[in-house]
Amino acid sequence: MDWIDRGTSIEIIPPSEFDFKECLVYLERSDREVMHQVRNGFLYKLIKANQEPVLLKIGKSSDAIHVEFPANYPSSKSRREIAAYVWELFDLERDLTPFYEMASRDKVLHTLIDKYHGLRIIRIPDLFEALAWAIIGQQINLAFAYTLKKRFVEQYGEKLAYKGFDFWLFPDAQTIASLETDDLKGLQFSARKAEYMIGVAKEMASGKLSKESLLQKNDLGEMQKALIAIRGIGAWTADYCIMKCLNSTAAFPISDVGLHNALKMQLGMNRKPAIEEIKEIAANWKGWEAYATFYLWRSLYDEGL
Repeated sequence: MDWIDRGTSIEIIPPSEFDFKECLVYLERSDREVMHQVRNGFLYKLIKANQEPVLLKIGKSSDAIHVEFPANYPSSKSRREIAAYVWELFDLERDLTPFYEMASRDKVLHTLIDKYHGLRIIRIPDLFEALAWAIIGQQINLAFAYTLKKRFVEQYGEKLAYKGFDFWLFPDAQTIASLETDDLKGLQFSARKAEYMIGVAKEMASGKLSKESLLQKNDLGEMQKALIAIRGIGAWTADYCIMKCLNSTAAFPISDVGLHNALKMQLGMNRKPAIEEIKEIAANWKGWEAYATFYLWRSLYDEGL
C-alpha cells in the first residue's frame, strides 16, 4: 500500500490503471443509496476506524487519491486503518494487466475494457454488510432492495450529521442478532428474509462466521461451501459475497440477472443466454470472472438498466 500521511489528510497513490470517475459512476448508480454520497466529484463515506466514526471525503488529482476528514480529525492509528480501507474499497492491490490482456482478445469484453478502462471492482470490506445486502436483494427488484436497505440502515445503523447531511454506518451483526423477525417484518422484510438476516447476524456475532476464517480457506470452492452451509445463503449470494468482500477475481455469480441482461445486450441476442451458453462464453475468463461480470454490469448503466 503506497500512501502518505499528511496529518489532517492522507494521500493514496493508486496504480496507473485506475479511473476514479469510472468508479464514481458505479457508486452513483442509485439515488436511493444510503451508505455513501457522491457530490461535486467527491465520495463522502462514513466508516469506523479504531472504533471511532470518521467521515471521509475522497477525491482524486492526477496522481493521488486525496482523503480529507471534514467532520473530525482521526488519530494516526485511525488514519492508517482508513488508508487500508480505501485501498481495499477500490481494489488497488490488484494488477489488472492480465485481465486486460485476456479481455482484449475476448469477443464480449474487448470493447468494454476500452470504454471503462481503469474501472475496479468496488468492494464491500465488511462481511456482514456484504451478506446482508445480498440477502436483502434476493428475489426482489433492485429499486425495492435499495428501499429496504435504507429503512434497515436508518432504523439500526449509527448516524453522523454534518452540514445538513446524514451519513450512516451499516448496522453491526451484534445489533441485528438481538432482534426478532417481527422487527424486520415491520420494515417490509418477508418473514423468511428476516429469519435469514438475523440468522447470519447470530453466526457472526457468535464468532462462528468471520471474514478472517473465510479468507483462510484453501480455495474458492471451500469458501462457497462454508457460506452455502448457512441458512439463507445460496450459490448467488455466496459468489456475490466472495466477489465483493473476499476479493476473489474468480468468483462468478453466473445466475445473476444483470449479467444475463448485459450479455444479451452485448451479443445482440433476442433472449437471455442460457447457463450453458454463459459457461461457453466465459471459458476464456478463467480467474477473472468477477471482473468480467463487473464490467458487464457497468455496461447496463449506459442503457439506464
